[in-house]
Amino acid sequence: MAVETGCTCGCGGEGEGEGKKRIIFPCAGASNVGQLTNIAALELEDEGYGTFACTVKLAAGAAEIKEQCREADEIVVLDGCSNRCAATVAAAQGIEPDQAVVVSELGIETSHNFEISDEEIEIVLGAVWEGQGRGEKRAPHDHAGDCTCGCGRK
Repeated sequence: MAVETGCTCGCGGEGEGEGKKRIIFPCAGASNVGQLTNIAALELEDEGYGTFACTVKLAAGAAEIKEQCREADEIVVLDGCSNRCAATVAAAQGIEPDQAVVVSELGIETSHNFEISDEEIEIVLGAVWEGQGRGEKRAPHDHAGDCTCGCGRK
């Protein structure tokens, strides 16, 4: 069940980043770290951080999801490993994430053992909430007018 926070933008967030509309794309890869991105995306939505979105729908180029990306204040990509499939899908659709977290770079080894611990989930959630996947080159977005940062959003 999602946390009720009083935010009116639909993201459910409050505190730092209050009022931000965030979309979260997990890679959902065929490994423990890939599946961990799905679990983390669900948890992040439940915690009110943002909305869990379908990466395959983005890969298919669905106009609806691309429009949602243009309207979002922040796009978060969760990749399991260094292949960065979700980030590649986003780039192919002209979407540059504001935050890109790679689970295997957080000290979680890639395997085909799908027993995911609560500690591993907390590591990923903490990385996202702390903004560890935000690039230094990115400035905060103000999408009141045309964005000039190169993200393609208006």
